[in-house]
Amino acid sequence: MNSSLERYTERVEQYASRFPRFPRFVDVTMVLALIGCAFFGTHLSLPGVNRPDTGKSLEVLLGLSCFVLLKYRTHTRTVVVVVAGVTIAAIARGYLLTPMLLAPLLAAMYWLAVLCDRRTVRLYALVATVALLTVNLFSDGMRDLSPVLTVVGPVFWMALPLVGGSLTRLRGDYLEAVKSRAEHAERTREEEARLRVTEERMRIARELHDVVAHHLALANAQAGTAAHLSRSNPEQSRKILDDLTGTTSAALRELKATLGLLRQDDRPEGEGLEPAPGLARLPELIDSYRSAGLKVVVHQEGVRRPLTPGVDLTAYRIVQEALTNVAKHAPERATRVGFTYADSRLLITVSNDGPATVTAVNGTSGGFGLRGMRERAQSIGGDLCAGPRPEGGFEVTTALPLQASAAVEGESP
Repeated sequence: MNSSLERYTERVEQYASRFPRFPRFVDVTMVLALIGCAFFGTHLSLPGVNRPDTGKSLEVLLGLSCFVLLKYRTHTRTVVVVVAGVTIAAIARGYLLTPMLLAPLLAAMYWLAVLCDRRTVRLYALVATVALLTVNLFSDGMRDLSPVLTVVGPVFWMALPLVGGSLTRLRGDYLEAVKSRAEHAERTREEEARLRVTEERMRIARELHDVVAHHLALANAQAGTAAHLSRSNPEQSRKILDDLTGTTSAALRELKATLGLLRQDDRPEGEGLEPAPGLARLPELIDSYRSAGLKVVVHQEGVRRPLTPGVDLTAYRIVQEALTNVAKHAPERATRVGFTYADSRLLITVSNDGPATVTAVNGTSGGFGLRGMRERAQSIGGDLCAGPRPEGGFEVTTALPLQASAAVEGESP
């Protein structure tokens, strides 16, 4: 029955939301019904007990008090006081206390329980019930009933609207809480979606920067070297120009692969895209810089261990970006790339003997290159430091975990 009442209430609320005047119609209908109940209640009496002769004035007053209930939304306490006063006056004049006679007061108490706080409800309910019982005990209409029945009946009937109103208020609070939780969940989903979009945008920006900056710097170095050797060593110049063609082709392929991540189509995942680069392609990367005239020395300490795809890609991109910076700022100096496998971390060091021309203040950089490297390292739980060396030159040092966690790995670019 409770579920049926809830369904009926929901239908009434939906209908009221569609028709703004529907609540006023319901209120007027309720008042007319309460007038009928009160009028019928004034004609009830115990056997052998005559109805009080009030000249119909009190019956009219009871009917008028029902119209006060039209203001129960805005003047709830006043409505209770007025209706309770008229009802108690009727019982004091000798009318029999019945649920029909109490109907206006019960309706007022119901709305009091729905709209007011618990402290107010308890106070008004206690005062109204005590006044009702006091008058009822000395009323002529109840003189043939035992005191127990005289007390139990009014208390029982007064308790019903208070319980019903409290349940209605609790249901309203519950629905409001559910609505608030739903709105909070919606806001949380939107914030999470915006956060994921921002993170994805940052990852794509780092990929584009690494691809474009690396290949353009390498192509610029190769073109400069080829121009320098064009007269003194034409064969070497042609070889560098051939490498330049490969560099630009590789740039176009990687750029296409990166931009392909932004496309949403029906192709199977990964179709038409090259696999993400890793340290397995490090010799190819080193050879491309050597062909441009950069002196690169690679050394390794410890036993090489397998890396997760996210860590492998991060290590490759950091070395690539560090060599790109060297090619732009100190191409004539020797560069050392070191890999140290120790415990659960991989230590990568890229240093050169050239002037420290890369903007660096306290290990931070105003450029996107060092910032992107640092973000890559931190995204998988690593750390990166970059700055001038005391003996001259510049050094980039990063420590990466050999095995990134599953959560971090799934988010790595």
